[in-house]
This record gives sequence, C-alpha cells and structure tokens, in this order.
Amino acid sequence: MAPKRKRTAAALADEEDAVVVAATGSALVSSPEEAKALIRRTSTRKKTKVVYTEEVQDAVEGEQDDAFDGPLTDPDDELAEEKLPKKRKRRTKTQEPVVYDIPPVETKITNFKGRLGYACLNTVLRAMKPEPVFCSRTCRIDTINKPDFGMDYCKELGRKNAEDLSRLIQWNEDNGIKFLRMSSEMFPFASHEKYGYTLEYAEKELKAAGDLAKKYGHRLTTHPGQFTQLGSLREAVVDAAIRDLDYHCQMFRLMGLGKDSVMIIHMGGMFGDKSATIERFKEVYRTRLTDEIRERLVLENDEMCYNADDLLPVCEELDIPLVFDYHHNWIYPSEKPLPELIERINAIWHRKGIKPKQHLSEPCPGAETVMEKRKHSDRCKSLPEDLPEDMDLMIEAKDKEQAVFHLYRVYNLHPVIHENLRPEKPPKPFPRATEDNAVDGENGEGEVPATPRKRKTRAKSRKTEQEADGA
Repeated sequence: MAPKRKRTAAALADEEDAVVVAATGSALVSSPEEAKALIRRTSTRKKTKVVYTEEVQDAVEGEQDDAFDGPLTDPDDELAEEKLPKKRKRRTKTQEPVVYDIPPVETKITNFKGRLGYACLNTVLRAMKPEPVFCSRTCRIDTINKPDFGMDYCKELGRKNAEDLSRLIQWNEDNGIKFLRMSSEMFPFASHEKYGYTLEYAEKELKAAGDLAKKYGHRLTTHPGQFTQLGSLREAVVDAAIRDLDYHCQMFRLMGLGKDSVMIIHMGGMFGDKSATIERFKEVYRTRLTDEIRERLVLENDEMCYNADDLLPVCEELDIPLVFDYHHNWIYPSEKPLPELIERINAIWHRKGIKPKQHLSEPCPGAETVMEKRKHSDRCKSLPEDLPEDMDLMIEAKDKEQAVFHLYRVYNLHPVIHENLRPEKPPKPFPRATEDNAVDGENGEGEVPATPRKRKTRAKSRKTEQEADGA
C-alpha cells in the first residue's frame, strides 16, 4: 500500500475552517431539515488545533518535496521489462553414481610377464560426459569443401585427437596398462593425395604425448588400414600406401618414439597370383620405401590369404619382423609346430633390436562359418598355452580396455580399480535360418532371407533373364 502524504499546517487549518462552516450550516444548507441531517453526518469529536513553528513547517515541506526527487523510470523500459519472458529455473538433477554388478572370475595361472594392450579406443573415456576423450575424430571430404569448415576444421580435429592422446596415456598409466595401439585416423586425410598435409602444426600436442609415454615406459604402435597394400597391381594403390606409411612415421617422429613403435600391415590380396604379389611387395620394399619406413614396418599373418608359412620366408629374407596372430592362425593355420614357428619369428625381432609383439583375439560364441569365425569376440577368456613369457600381447577385442582388465583378474597380472570395471554384455546370436523364415535354396537347404538390396538385385537379374529368353 502506498504511504500517506504528510499534510502541511496550512492544509490542516483549511480543513478545520471547513468543518466549522459545515457545523453551522450557514453556507451549506438552506433549510432546518438539511441542517439536522448535516449535523448528524458531521463528527462531534473536538478538533485539536496544532500550531507549527516555522522550522517544523519548513522541514515538513522539504520532506514533501524530497518525495518527488527520486529517479524516474523510462516508460519504454517498463514495457520492455513486461515483455521479457521470465526465466524458468531448471531443476538440477542429482545423478547418483552408477554401481555395476561385476561377477567374480575363475582364476588361472600363467608365466606371462609381458604387457597387455588394447587398440585405439577406451570405452570408459569415450562415454564420459560432457567431454568424451578419444583420438579418432574425423570428417568427410564433403565437409572439407564447405566454406564454413574447410581444411582448418579438419586439422583442428587432428589437433584435438593428439591432445586427447595424452589423457588416454595418463588413464592407462593410472590403471596399469602400458601398451596401446594408436588410431590411424588421428589426423583425418593427412595422407590424402589432394587434401593431405604435414603434422608440424600439432607438434606441441604430439611431443607432449610422446614425452608422457616415454616417461611411463609405454609402448605405442599403429596398424594402418586394409587398403595399405604394397603388393597391389594398381600403381595408385601402392602410391597411397607409401603416403600412408610416411604419415604414420611422421607421427612417431614428432612424438620422439623409438624403434619399438612399429607399423603393422598385411600383405593384402593375392590378385590371382600369390607368388607374383609377394615378388611385387619385395620390389616395392627394396626400391621405393625410405629407411625410416623400413625400420618400422612389420607384417602380420592373416586368416584368408597369407598365413605364417607364406610370410615367414619373406620376413627372413628382407629382415622384416612378423607379428603372429593366434586367431588368424586358428582359421588359416601354419603347418609348422607353434614352438618352432614362434622361435623363428622372435629371432627376427631380436635381430633388429625390437621387442616381439603378438596379437590375440577369439571368435564370437556360436560361430560356425569362416566369415563368422573372423569376427572378434568382446573379450578373451584365456591366454595361449605357447605364449612366450616376455613379449607384448595386443588384445584385439571389442571391449578394449575391459578385455585387458578381464585377463588381469583371471591371471592376477595387475590390480584393477573396481570403479573402472564394466560388466560383459551377453553375446548376440548369429542370424540362422528357422522354420518360420527359411526359404528353399538351390540345394533345398534353408537360407537366411535376403536383404532388400539383395532382393532388388535378384529381381533385376530375373527380369534380365526373362527378357533374354523372350528374345
């Protein structure tokens, strides 16, 4: 409620005179009846006359004037304040930490004393919010060609990837993991024929990651993609492969890493003639690769084209270390006994002064066909029986660091931080033909229903055959 304004002495005197005139009725009424009615409405209280001194009267008048001296509000501001919507206060959700149910494991015994590692991605750091930590941010060429993005955007992704690599190494150190495969997509399109670029702009971030790895004694390696094939029939493919290997060497060079940081590639396809492909590989290796690339390049046996028996003679002739993959050897096995094979393989590593490394993975449960057996499981249940005691073993499993933690727990290799453990997801079954969805194949056997693309292709083929028959 607004405060009452103070009345001056002159105003009080005028009110008193008005009451007196009203009481006599000399100026307000014209008949006795009206005078009686007016007298009944007039208060009979005796008015006390207040006499103000000159000082008090000046003070009262000054206060009255001061009441109007306050700052005025602009009418436009008042309208603006009325138009502004009131901000709703957002309720802050109290997120309780997630508690995972980690079942116990059946412990086993091993003489293995080497390092276990994982490839490229850390599932715990990748799921962090609001800022996930990972080293494979990438983009498309179409994004590079947009005016709002360009090469600066692409290169900034690479710089951020290199920055996160230090965080990844530190997390590994805190959790007892000293072996990591770096992502080959660290710098998007760095080895591209048209959009390629050098890495000096990210030297600071790369050096920081390399210094941290050397400080903790971590081993970092890379595995260029399946298109890096030095024995290809196409010259453009070979040129791209050499550029890609040079890009990986550049990363290691700027990080200041030693010879244990190797680049693993496969021989690739056979192109209709395995022996001819091997000879093309030898020629490219001898004549077109730099000394830096040759010092870091190693080969790996695969599960489809080149097993350990195919590659070992090449590796011994060119002095190229061979990474032995247990899973690939299980699908496409060597004829030599494993102890003899591993001894000859390790001799090349020792001759070049590089610590041996091997790969371990397992097929998904329920795999039957060769294509199904190639798929890696989420975790490895055990270590190989013929595993050398002192070497580095890369665990190629989909659960990444969780697969390493699982083996740590099974074999008591290293203490684990319980808060960083995650439960294993149940395996997904492979699609199988059932009585409800089976169709008759050429041999009368059930087949899995075709995808929409395959059905469209088959329908087009049938239409072409019908037109040919009609002609």
